[in-house]
Amino acid sequence: MADLRSTLGDLFAAAIARADPAMALAESLRQHPPPLPRPGGRLILIALGKAAVPMMRQAMRMLPPSDRAVAVTNPENLAEIPGASVLAGDHPVPNDMSLAAGAALRQAVGDLTANDSVVALISGGGSALAVAPAAGLTLAHKTAVTDLLLGAGLDIMQMNLIRQQLSELKGGGLLRSAYPAPVCSYILSDVIGDDLRAIASGPTVAPLGSRTMARDCLVAHDLWASLPGAVQAHLSAQEDPAQTLLDTGSVIAHLIGSNRHSLIAMKELAARKGWSTDIVDYALTGDVEAAAARIISATQARVSNHPVALIFGGETTVNLTGTGRGGRNQELALHVARLGRQTLSGSWAFLSAGTDGRDGPTDAAGGIVDGGTWQRILDKGGDPMALLRNNDSNRALRFADDLFVTGGTGTNVADIQIMLLPAR
Repeated sequence: MADLRSTLGDLFAAAIARADPAMALAESLRQHPPPLPRPGGRLILIALGKAAVPMMRQAMRMLPPSDRAVAVTNPENLAEIPGASVLAGDHPVPNDMSLAAGAALRQAVGDLTANDSVVALISGGGSALAVAPAAGLTLAHKTAVTDLLLGAGLDIMQMNLIRQQLSELKGGGLLRSAYPAPVCSYILSDVIGDDLRAIASGPTVAPLGSRTMARDCLVAHDLWASLPGAVQAHLSAQEDPAQTLLDTGSVIAHLIGSNRHSLIAMKELAARKGWSTDIVDYALTGDVEAAAARIISATQARVSNHPVALIFGGETTVNLTGTGRGGRNQELALHVARLGRQTLSGSWAFLSAGTDGRDGPTDAAGGIVDGGTWQRILDKGGDPMALLRNNDSNRALRFADDLFVTGGTGTNVADIQIMLLPAR
């Protein structure tokens, strides 16, 4: 079993290496160099997201000296960059640091002319790391909405549709603030399907939709009545065309990396290690319990006389009904441990982890479970079913010594899952 866990760690490392933000950005800058300032103009570098630091460093190595450089990342990845101002916001729920970071980004591009040029380096996590509440709203309003959305099982597209309408930064807000200077974006995707409007809530591209669409989504999920009154009033107000329409010809954006690339990297390494390998699902989404059932079903169909590695990628959701701590990857792993114990024979091991190294409000990236996980929790005095019902997957996996802790990885391309089945 130790060998299986070691292999899972190696495959995770391959996924992270393929999503290395500096290498991905360097390749894209060579292929798609940004427009540089006109005579007398200024070059502004903006980096936002969990990969902001390595992306900023790489851009500063390859581009002419900038007149301003501002990077916003999460506290785990915070580091000094000579010649740049580096700030930390918070994730997944924004705080006062996120508010200050949002103000710094808007200020950096707030006085530009058509002679200037902005290079924006965007990666996952930016939605919470930098916030700028719309007029009439406060950080407390946005935090209340974020808390509500995180516990309601909405997918990332729905969450970002709503959050964009509450922001002066998201949904093209940074693009509007920089006008008339051109903005060229290099984007590392943490969103399944790689819709650029959803990554970090799309600060440099067109919005996902309108206030009306956001309001309809909240009503459809029975969330409208739970919103603060100021948010209801804002979403009920008449649309401002300047906030919803953008000249799409001014949007210059390049996708530099994604979850798909990382899944392929894991498949290639597993094959070199002698595993019969299949990428089962490039878009494992939806509720974690249903996702776990799909993983177990695919596993049952692939038991063979050869070692098998089944790979999944995506971003699941959790419906919060309890008061425990955890994240979607830890809860998914615990569900797989529960179902696998009931249906899988022989040895097996399963990893579910966030490529950013952090799963929910915990210090774990996810969990590695096997056929003995459930019993180990019981042996340590835990009640795994009660812990699962309380959304306390972090404590449950800690009982079993099955937390997968990596620290911040410096990148973020959503989640990966791997099931290893030795030869029967």
